[in-house]
Amino acid sequence: MKTNSAQHTFWPIEPKLKRSKKKLLTLSPAKPTIVYDIYWQFAAERQATFFRRAFGEPQPWTQDEILQTYKFTNAYRASDRVSQYLIRNVIYNGSQDVEEVFFRTILFKLFNKISTWELLVRECGIPVYDTRLFEKYDRVLTQAMNQKKTIYSAAYIMPSGSRKLGSTKKHRSHLQLLELMMKDEVPKQISDLPSMREAFELLLSYPMIGDFLAYQYTTDLNYSEICDFTEMEFVVPGPGAIDGISKCFKSLGGLNETEIVKLVTDRQEDEFKRLGLQFQSLWGRPLQLIDCQNLFCEISKYSRVSHPEIKGVANRTRIKQKYSVTEEPIAFWYPPKWKINDRIENTQSET
Repeated sequence: MKTNSAQHTFWPIEPKLKRSKKKLLTLSPAKPTIVYDIYWQFAAERQATFFRRAFGEPQPWTQDEILQTYKFTNAYRASDRVSQYLIRNVIYNGSQDVEEVFFRTILFKLFNKISTWELLVRECGIPVYDTRLFEKYDRVLTQAMNQKKTIYSAAYIMPSGSRKLGSTKKHRSHLQLLELMMKDEVPKQISDLPSMREAFELLLSYPMIGDFLAYQYTTDLNYSEICDFTEMEFVVPGPGAIDGISKCFKSLGGLNETEIVKLVTDRQEDEFKRLGLQFQSLWGRPLQLIDCQNLFCEISKYSRVSHPEIKGVANRTRIKQKYSVTEEPIAFWYPPKWKINDRIENTQSET
């Protein structure tokens, strides 16, 4: 890989690639840029880095200096630290009653911050749905904010308070939103729905939940036993993914971003083969729509350094978050219905 910056040296993940004329035809009518190839290189190396670290190999886990310098999410959304915490410590830690799992999941995701969840657990015990406890949750979070503690993750922007719910305080409005959904029996409604799209549309109908959050929340709930939608059914590209797509394609050829994500996800095996990349799947689970959507968001960031001359629709030039190894190792564990946890144990016992 080449860069115009004299401050960085970039090691290629694979030898220099030749553009395939056949690929242009199979992606027709969309017309890719060189960043489209980098998208697949990034996915393969980020996943390889994940495995090297997960199985205790010494640093450096990659020779790609961009990956060494900046923070990127994993190739698989469910492998990210917050998702792993949600799956193991929130969704599957406590009653598996539909109502309780929904309540814990959405309460966690409203703030999307591990330290906020652990604060609530310390002060209130493992959260349970009880209308009498909302006031206590409010007091704990208000006190934390008064102490200048950050209770929201910076991963994505949460909407401010909604007057529709009777409060202008952001965290209070979110608690009221959850209380409203519980009163409306949304957990049971979602468990009865036949498709991911319908669950998304139900969540979207509530105040302060737009397309992006509704899709993220539906994906998170789908890690549980409340529902069992395929992640290949439905996708909603977020702003970061849309920017990444605009860098990977000089023309969508009349397709929209959702169709592009679906096209790319369907082509993953062919593209890794075409580029000579050895992609290590998640113990046999291929990339899903949500993962390829996230990868477009990450390539939006990565290409700001690797290919700064290619401008996206967001026109951003810097990657804000630097990578630092300060966190405890994760014992990876995924939704049991995926049937990959036994494979993880078998792999670890062999190493």
